[in-house]
Amino acid sequence: MGKLKDIDKKASDKGSGIETVWQFVKFIVVSLLAMIVQFASLNILLLLPQIKEIISDPYEFWVFASDGLEKNGLGYFIAFNIANILAQIVAFFVNKEKTFNSGANIAVTLPIYIVFTIALICFSAWLSPTLQGLFVKWGVNAQGAANISTMCCSAIQFFLYFPVDKILFHKKAEKKDEAPAK
Repeated sequence: MGKLKDIDKKASDKGSGIETVWQFVKFIVVSLLAMIVQFASLNILLLLPQIKEIISDPYEFWVFASDGLEKNGLGYFIAFNIANILAQIVAFFVNKEKTFNSGANIAVTLPIYIVFTIALICFSAWLSPTLQGLFVKWGVNAQGAANISTMCCSAIQFFLYFPVDKILFHKKAEKKDEAPAK
């Protein structure tokens, strides 16, 4: 990891604009990692018998209404949100430590991040099944529609998280290799 620290230092030495561009590049890589976690989790969760049972359950409430479409409803809602939460946990810690090299207090940043994440998850919980239903109506199979709607929600989250993370994780981590002053 020494090479990453060297690149971080060189970017920092060239000014805040270059440093922000470098942070954005790292943020893209971390977001791809989070997206992989989300896609893998979603597709694994949708295969679980318990989730399949909830998906096929005829119980419907307006929030989980399937509009007669396959793979919508409470089971999809649960699977999508668990996958999204897992991805955000990964993204929070990797972005804090690697992307922004932040020493920001977790006791302060984590609650703010959680509130922001809950707001985005609520928005995505509405948007994802809405898009999935639309894609199924357009002839995309249910699994493909679930993945496409997840990509759309992930893209929206990506463009909203970077500025929020940049603000939250603004405090630089203390260098541990420096000797304390006597």
